[in-house]
Amino acid sequence: MEAIESQILRHLSSSPSASLNTYTFSQSLPSEYGVTHSAVLGCAKSLAADSYVTTSSNKISYFQLTSEGTTIAKEGSQEAKCWNAIKAAGEAGLDKKALEAAVGSSVAKVGMGNCMKAKWISKNGDALVSTVSSITDTVQTHLNLVLSADEDTNGSVLPAKEFTLLKKRKLVKAVDRTSYDITRGPAYKLERKKKAADFTKEMLDSGAWETTEFKPYNFATVGEKVGGGYLHPLLKVRAEFRKILMQMGFSEMPTNKWVESSFWNFDTLFQPQSHPARDAHDTFFIKDPAQTVSVPEEYYKRVVKMHEEGGSGSIGYRYNFKEGDARKNLLRTHTTAVSSQMLYKLANQPGGFTPKRYFSIDRVFRNESMDATHLCEFHQVEGLVADYDLSLGDLIGTIETFFKKIGITQLRFKPAFNPYTEPSMEIFGYHPDLKKWTEIGNSGMFRPEMLAPMGLPENVRVIAWGLSLERPTMIKYRIKNIRDLFGHKVELARTKTAPVCRFD
Repeated sequence: MEAIESQILRHLSSSPSASLNTYTFSQSLPSEYGVTHSAVLGCAKSLAADSYVTTSSNKISYFQLTSEGTTIAKEGSQEAKCWNAIKAAGEAGLDKKALEAAVGSSVAKVGMGNCMKAKWISKNGDALVSTVSSITDTVQTHLNLVLSADEDTNGSVLPAKEFTLLKKRKLVKAVDRTSYDITRGPAYKLERKKKAADFTKEMLDSGAWETTEFKPYNFATVGEKVGGGYLHPLLKVRAEFRKILMQMGFSEMPTNKWVESSFWNFDTLFQPQSHPARDAHDTFFIKDPAQTVSVPEEYYKRVVKMHEEGGSGSIGYRYNFKEGDARKNLLRTHTTAVSSQMLYKLANQPGGFTPKRYFSIDRVFRNESMDATHLCEFHQVEGLVADYDLSLGDLIGTIETFFKKIGITQLRFKPAFNPYTEPSMEIFGYHPDLKKWTEIGNSGMFRPEMLAPMGLPENVRVIAWGLSLERPTMIKYRIKNIRDLFGHKVELARTKTAPVCRFD
């Protein structure tokens, strides 16, 4: 760049009226420089910015041979090749197949018609025979004229009619080239001294700032675009759900601990230790540390008693409770493990129980086979209300209010079974795109066997419901495969372009 710049300034030094054209200048520089016209243009614009030179644009149009035109200029036109082949065959001539074999089908296709049009050949039965003793390959001649002429003038070497014919055959193409004429500018010097762009500490220390020439500041320029992250579609739906639940008076539970003990994940929920969900093929157990450090001692004893002997109208499960199984660490299979801890704290807070509404939206883990609708990890949305004398009607009303706010107005409930809720209900919503009812969540009232060991008053009831975050997000963004939404195969472009999530 500096070498080109030096060459430009040196060229203009011969006289105040000296000038050069960027294109001509780029062609005249020695080949070892490896200089392109664009590089000379860049230097010229840089010098013009500091007023070392002035520039004026110079646009010209010229003709350039296409790849086919270059071949014909060297080897001859298709019609000339066809005539030569037919002439070489003598008086018998060639039929169409023999001609194609001699010159190629593509050459014969174009050349044969042009030969007939120029009356170089005629038909004698099935044979094509020559009707002239010699020809002039005008197309090849014209192309070589264009090729040998200067680009600035090659548009005038042929009549416009001939250029029209060559362009029609796609043998030449019109090209526009913009170059610049350069002359001295008001700040011209033989050697360019670059202006400083920054005011530095070193300039202050040495006093050099007093004699340093600085570039003018452009206060109207637009700064570089600041990059930033993008919210994943799941996070957009999560933010909308959080806003809705908080508007309904719910407080968010702390769910940032993914590793739980079997005690909080299963035992406090009155889920028997023989339940299939507690097997390794359904749950991810932790090897190190394999067991939890501690659990609330008195509460632990009450949970054990409920499992083994029962209480609050229940006979329990009548088996020997194993402390080793209760202390096993695992990746939580549901955020209900956190709900259990919050209810225990609520029952044992200073001043006694007060009604409360809790919700959580966070990740859970299950050892499942992955497919288009299932992953080993997903997000669970959970809400619960703890208050006196709640009923199934309160549960249905709360669920309907929540789902109405996220745009699902048609709901159905189906009786179901859960180890820690009774009664339990599956929630179905009408899918307007699929035109059918689909399961969207689960719900129920926590069993007395779960609540009694916590120390909650007898007439306190807890209603709860849960759903995945992925399913409503897939419906909202019209995503058919969950692996296109969540995981290492997700396209970043989709995350960047995902619209803002809104629920009416």
